[in-house]
Amino acid sequence: MDDVKKAAIGKLKISEDVIITVARLAALDVKGVAGLGGEVNKMSKLRNNGPIRVSMMGDVAAIDMKIKVKYGVKAADVATDVQAAVKENVQNMTGIAVAQVNVTISGAVFDQP
Repeated sequence: MDDVKKAAIGKLKISEDVIITVARLAALDVKGVAGLGGEVNKMSKLRNNGPIRVSMMGDVAAIDMKIKVKYGVKAADVATDVQAAVKENVQNMTGIAVAQVNVTISGAVFDQP
């Protein structure tokens, strides 16, 4: 019976779109993040110029992302929080190990009165 179970188990592949979606939601949930450095859509993914890029090295991911921070917050603290949140969420939700999360702050957003 164990031989049948082992034979029935196949490979699981997670799309980069799923990793990008999880990373996007995790980053936007961090206090001080005003948004991403651009729009995430099909064309940005195809051109590889969107605000989130995923590089796979075997079974390990490296994530590069651009964010905008709210005016008045410490950008370095927000970037550190984003790195931790993205790494934890991607690893927990997909099971893919994340080697690094590189965050670039592409702007500051001022609140409109």
